[in-house]
Amino acid sequence: MTDPITVLVADDQDLVRVGLRALIDSEDDLDLVGEAADGVAAVAETSRLHPDVVLMDIRMPGIDGLEATRRICKDPDVGGTRVVVLTTFEIDSYVFEALRHGASGFLLKDTSPPDLLEAIRLVAAGEALLSPSVTRKVVEEFAAHTGRPTTPHPYLHTLTDREREVVTLVAQGLSNQEIADRLFVSPATSRTHVSRAMIKLGARDRAQLVVFAYQSGLA
Repeated sequence: MTDPITVLVADDQDLVRVGLRALIDSEDDLDLVGEAADGVAAVAETSRLHPDVVLMDIRMPGIDGLEATRRICKDPDVGGTRVVVLTTFEIDSYVFEALRHGASGFLLKDTSPPDLLEAIRLVAAGEALLSPSVTRKVVEEFAAHTGRPTTPHPYLHTLTDREREVVTLVAQGLSNQEIADRLFVSPATSRTHVSRAMIKLGARDRAQLVVFAYQSGLA
């Protein structure tokens, strides 16, 4: 039997934390190991508990979820922890910044319980950007309010033409299946191209690959 996925919930609303606690505690393969009501506590508890996944609210007192995410993701001692940003709005000006600082993805607070639980499991397994449709909205918002990137990734030249093409499609929010359909290849081939691009660019997950694509001008 595998160890349960450990989760920390960071949200300044008691009711939200209570609801997430009840939901997570109902699953045998998930274990809520800690809670935090502000960003400072979220960073401290993550450092102390080393959870697999942190569900991070953006708007919190002390330091917000964006800064807390930045501190957690740059801490080598908790390198195995994945941060998922929780937001009330589909288009939140902080979401892309959270991804840039290392968050593995984000969820809307009105996400259905089954989808939220599945999201935790996917992120713990190394997946990211859980909803391609919402991802498209986020990257479109980023493109609309940010100047074009001018600093290509230093290892961009190591990508093959096909890998560059795949990274561009990932940045558009396409899933592996959608990429496979677009390029007339198998889903397994699509996954392989994505994985190789992540390795070459040093992307910790699919979310960071999107960031690199936009900063490098591929999208």
